Amino acid sequence: MKKSLALMSLLAVLAAAGCGSGDAGANTLSFLGPEDPKTFQPVIDGFEAKHPGVRIAYTQIPFDQLNSTLQQRLAAEDETIDVYTVDQPRVSALAARGFLADLSDWKDRVKQAALPAQYDVNEFRGKLWSVPIWTSDQFLFYNKTLLKQAGVTPPSSDPAERWTWERTVEAGKQAQARGGAQWALIPEQIEQYYQLQSLPESLGGGSGITGTDMLTPALTTDGWIKAMTWYRNLFAGGLAPRGVGSFQTSPLFTEGKVAFFAGGPWDVGTFGAAKDLDWGVAPYPYFEGGKQVTPTGSWSWGINPASKKQRLAREFLEYAALDPEGNLLTTKASPIIPANRAAFEKYVPTLDALAGEKSRGAGEILTYDADHTAVARPRSVGYIQFEDTMTKTFADIRNGADPKTRLEQAAREVTTAWAQLR
Repeated sequence: MKKSLALMSLLAVLAAAGCGSGDAGANTLSFLGPEDPKTFQPVIDGFEAKHPGVRIAYTQIPFDQLNSTLQQRLAAEDETIDVYTVDQPRVSALAARGFLADLSDWKDRVKQAALPAQYDVNEFRGKLWSVPIWTSDQFLFYNKTLLKQAGVTPPSSDPAERWTWERTVEAGKQAQARGGAQWALIPEQIEQYYQLQSLPESLGGGSGITGTDMLTPALTTDGWIKAMTWYRNLFAGGLAPRGVGSFQTSPLFTEGKVAFFAGGPWDVGTFGAAKDLDWGVAPYPYFEGGKQVTPTGSWSWGINPASKKQRLAREFLEYAALDPEGNLLTTKASPIIPANRAAFEKYVPTLDALAGEKSRGAGEILTYDADHTAVARPRSVGYIQFEDTMTKTFADIRNGADPKTRLEQAAREVTTAWAQLR
C-alpha cells in the first residue's frame, strides 16, 4: 500500500509538471525550474514582446523534487520539456546521460559575454552544454550596534582590507563577551558545500575532488583537516549554533543576535527590510596565510535534446544569457547576480543602493570577487553523490565528530558511490 501511494504521488508530480508545460502549440515553449514564477516573469515578458505570437509556459517544480522529476522525464525522452534550469555542478552528470543539447557552436560568444568564472562550469568533455544565467558571491555582514557596544571597529568594505577568519572570530568573541551578541559568527548555508568549499580552498586543500576524470576524492589533505577543525570549533566553542539548518539562519541576524553573518547578495534585500537593524557589509574572509577564495556559481539553462522546438529554445537562451537586456531581466524580481558581464555592470549600482548606506560597498566587493577570488564548485559526473555525502559530513563535524576521521569516512563513501560511474 505504501509503495502504491508513493508511486501515485510521484505520478501526480510528473503529471502536474507535464500539464504546466505541455501546451503543444508550435509557438509555445515549455520552461521548467524551481523558482517562483514571479522571478522569471520579467524575462518571459521581455522575450514575448520581441517575439509576437510566442508564449513561454513556465512550470515551477519544488527544488527538492526538481532533479528527480527532470531525470524521470528526460530519461523517457519527454518532448514536453523544452528549456530547463540546471544547477551548475550538475551539468557534467546531465550531459553524460544525454540530457542536454550540445551548444558548442556558442562557445566563443559565451566566453566573451560571461563573467570569468561562469564559462567553464558549463563545459564537459570539451563541449558546451548550458549557458550561465546567474552567478553568486558571499559577503560578511556585521551588526554595527553589537560591535559598537563591544568596542570593535567594523571591517572595511574595501576588498584590499579583507579580514581573515581568525580576526573575524576574535571580533565575534568580543561582541559576545561585551556587546550582547548571542552568536559570534554564522555561515548562512551552514552545512552546504557551496559555502564551505571556500574554507579548505583558502588553506590549499583543494575542492575535495581530483583526478583526470574528476572521480577521485581528495578530502584528507592538510587543508581540509585544518579547515574542518576550525569549522567544528566554531560550534563546539558556542560561537555558532547547532540545530539550525541552512537558510534558517538569517532570522537570527535580523533579530540582532549575531555579530557576523556570512551570506549572499540576496540577503541585502532581506536585511534592508529589517528597519531596526543597523548593519554593514564587508568582503568574505579568508584564512591567515591562505588564499582569498569566495564561493560562486548558480544556475544555468539548458535545452532538452528531445525537444521539437530547438530553434525557439535557442532563441530564448540567447535572449536570457547573451543579450544583456534579457539577462538583466532575469534579476529584476529578485536580488540575484546576472552572469552576463554587460548586465552585471548595470546591476552593480542597484545592489549598492538597495539598502541605502547599509549596503554601500557591496557592488565594489562583488566586482572585485568576480574577477579575482571566485572559485566555482568542481565539475564531476559524480558531483551529486559527492554533495550529498558532504552535507552529511559537515553535519556530523558540526555536531562534534572528529574532522580527520569523518573526512576519511566521507572519502570511502564517495569512492563506493563513484565505483559505478567509472
